[in-house]
Amino acid sequence: MRKIKDELIYGLHTVRQIFTTDINRVLTIWVQQERQDTKLHDLITLAQQQGLVVQYVSRTTLDKLAAGQTHQGVVIQCRAKPVQTITTLENCLSALTVPPFLLVLDEVQDPHNLGACLRTADAAGVHAVIVPKHHACDLSATVRKVACGAADTVLLIQVTNLAMTLRWLQQQGVWLVGTASDAPASLFTTRLTGALALVLGAEDTGLRRLTRETCDILVNVPMFGKVASLNVSVAAAICLYEAVRQRLA
Repeated sequence: MRKIKDELIYGLHTVRQIFTTDINRVLTIWVQQERQDTKLHDLITLAQQQGLVVQYVSRTTLDKLAAGQTHQGVVIQCRAKPVQTITTLENCLSALTVPPFLLVLDEVQDPHNLGACLRTADAAGVHAVIVPKHHACDLSATVRKVACGAADTVLLIQVTNLAMTLRWLQQQGVWLVGTASDAPASLFTTRLTGALALVLGAEDTGLRRLTRETCDILVNVPMFGKVASLNVSVAAAICLYEAVRQRLA
């Protein structure tokens, strides 16, 4: 079995979420020594209550640990969570008492987009986000920071063969709705209730051919301006909340 490496995570919201959901993963906490912040003080108190030794360091040290990213005065080292696979997805679907609500991201490679999609997926009540194992963004510290804690609340599934996974979902009765700018059907006139997976493609190329062909229907997000397309995380938010609107109606 491949050894799971430790990871560095930073940002107040992200660290707080890990402290709330799985503090036993935390190995080390570094805090900016000269920073006065109520939220940071609360994290320090929680860490000390759990027996963690807080290391006070300079901002320069934190900048290096966070590779120059915005850390908000705190960086932690923690045990990385194992990658969730199709087996976890099968268990998730079998345990649901409501129709599955899934988000599929086909080769989304920008960490900011993946993080934003996870954050919106959490807010919309998505049961799992599915991504391909290859040619897609990993669950990096940047993804976690942008997700503001959602990387630890939303089930992220990596699959080796996305098209095969989509066909398996169809066998489970999940309706696959893909997005494409050239699709004839509008998102807002398409049924998005029941067992559903919304399928969105990469930032520049959209859905791959096999992914498009596997979807039950392709829809477009109507555009009324001069810009040709939307950022994938923005498109995901629009699609997810149209589905939420219909499911609440």
